[in-house]
Amino acid sequence: MSGPCAYDRPRRIRRGAALTLVFASVLATGAAAGTWNESAEGAVERPVRTSADGRAERIADRAAVERAASEAIEDGKSGSQAAADVVSRSGDRWSTIYSPGEFEGFQQQLDGAYVGVGLWVRQAHGGRIEVSGVQDDSPAARAGIAVGDALRAVDGRPSRGRPVTEIVARLRGAAEDGSGRHSAEAGTSVRLDLQRGSRSWTATLHRTRLRTQNVTTERPAGTHGLTRIKVSAFAKGTGEEVRRAVRRAAPHGGLLLDLRGNTGGLVTEAVDAASAFLDGGLVATYDVRGSQRALYAERGGNTRVPLVVLVDGGTMSAGELLAGALQDRSRAVVVGSPTFGKGSVQMPSELPDGSVAELTVGHYRTPSGRAVDGRGITPDVLAESRTEKRARTVLSGLGGGS
Repeated sequence: MSGPCAYDRPRRIRRGAALTLVFASVLATGAAAGTWNESAEGAVERPVRTSADGRAERIADRAAVERAASEAIEDGKSGSQAAADVVSRSGDRWSTIYSPGEFEGFQQQLDGAYVGVGLWVRQAHGGRIEVSGVQDDSPAARAGIAVGDALRAVDGRPSRGRPVTEIVARLRGAAEDGSGRHSAEAGTSVRLDLQRGSRSWTATLHRTRLRTQNVTTERPAGTHGLTRIKVSAFAKGTGEEVRRAVRRAAPHGGLLLDLRGNTGGLVTEAVDAASAFLDGGLVATYDVRGSQRALYAERGGNTRVPLVVLVDGGTMSAGELLAGALQDRSRAVVVGSPTFGKGSVQMPSELPDGSVAELTVGHYRTPSGRAVDGRGITPDVLAESRTEKRARTVLSGLGGGS
């Protein structure tokens, strides 16, 4: 990607998906912005950044991470494990370390294609790993796995308390030869131990090549020209898909932009999506190691069609950035429940052993200056149930179809 958020990336990262800014969430089989280890004793270095409102936020120190990796490699030890230990002790819950294979998989997922079983997972309270999403017509969907199911083990290895990136690697079948550079091929099997309430069971799934469909558009029956655009994540090309859907929508029917359960992704794609509804102007500001920067929409978006944005507690990171921008710019009415509250920015850098440290470098704010991290976006209209019906009512009041 290019634009105001470009930065110098290592060569291996540069040739992959352009991760100029990532609001951490591993797409496809990956983490829905999962919570990493939030507390640890005996930190080597624990830098604390204080936000403008006085709230302390822990950020892993990049120099300490790189130094730990280099020293470990010199001693014949794992550089990535040493780096992961520093990140864990820092208390920065969003920074993480990828093996080369894990990061390659991440890049593929941001490109919208991967080999896996069709699961999104996240780390819940107490280190429990649970299913946060199931891709339609995937091996996981056909096996009857549902959102909220606990993933207790993958191929007999317990999942509780393990980093979400590690669980993702197991689901994808990352190589165990130390390089982590290769994942299993389509057709290979993986055994999952699952739990739903008091029921426990084991399911053996066969990986397949999947393509994520991050944008879906429909015109609900019985409405007068209303268009519903569902965006599940911001992978490469998502912004243009949203712009295309808006151009094809009925000119006076009204739009429902459904960001419920949106797991985030590439910030530049979220800004591109914002450009579908705005005629230029500020989308967000963010800081990178103390340097303040801004993100702007392109001119020429549709500013006339009535717009309602749907959000919930599963709306994260880049999804929150988009919702907050449209709310602050008075372009849309936001309906639903408060969002997740993940407003930190990660950038990747390559470590000496080829692994990748994706470290928090700053936080973003909405156009009016609101901090999102730990707070989320509060909807204009709160609706915990029958959210879409309420949204249609609001849209009708704005002059859109219902």
